[in-house]
Amino acid sequence: MKHGVACLVSVFIILSTASVLLADTAPTRPSGVVLLHGLARSASSMKKMEKALQAAGYPTLNIDYPSTDYPVEVLCRDHVAPMVNTFSQTTGGSIAFVTHSMGGIVLRYLVKEGLIKPPHRAVMLSPPNQGSEVVDKLGRLRLFKLINGPAGNQLGTGLDQLPATLGPVTFPVGVLTGTRTINFILSALIPGPDDGKVAVDKAPVSGMADFLAIPATHPFIMKNKTAIHETLRFLETGHFGE
Repeated sequence: MKHGVACLVSVFIILSTASVLLADTAPTRPSGVVLLHGLARSASSMKKMEKALQAAGYPTLNIDYPSTDYPVEVLCRDHVAPMVNTFSQTTGGSIAFVTHSMGGIVLRYLVKEGLIKPPHRAVMLSPPNQGSEVVDKLGRLRLFKLINGPAGNQLGTGLDQLPATLGPVTFPVGVLTGTRTINFILSALIPGPDDGKVAVDKAPVSGMADFLAIPATHPFIMKNKTAIHETLRFLETGHFGE
């Protein structure tokens, strides 16, 4: 009898210990999601994605920042970081990010410089993580500078350009980029498959957790049904589907 009770106690201890270990290693759901739009865009461009995140139960912060008025460093320090940190304190937990285009570079700079805590997870949509050949070839033109401002000229592929200085990501990142274009003039400037602004092979970043290319265009990937579905999947599981 005593032997049987001892066995039951041992099994209970083992199961309890296993439950604690599983609880410690199980992925936690982010307490909120920050959305960062791309260069020369606004928060309204991320509205469809935001609604999908809210429908999935996430509190959201869709930041509207003056992307064409200042360099990335100033945008991060004076405009984005204060709002992110306030949102993080309000939600009381770890937050995730969904970024489009230059928004991914903004996020990498924020983390690298310690302006925000590393996010729980992040999905980058069409990010120029290794720069864009469009900037290399058009960045000196007056019209390009007029439209894109100082941040636009920081996004080239050179080793002295901002993307190359940011190093590997140190938090779970899923990169999702497009393979279709509606801007064939810009695509002609980009070697290989691209989404009209960023080459497919320039979107990945060292240290990322997953990568997926889908038939979507740069300006509208954040509205693409597949992109939205895969974004929600990554935020929940840390990886994309097949």
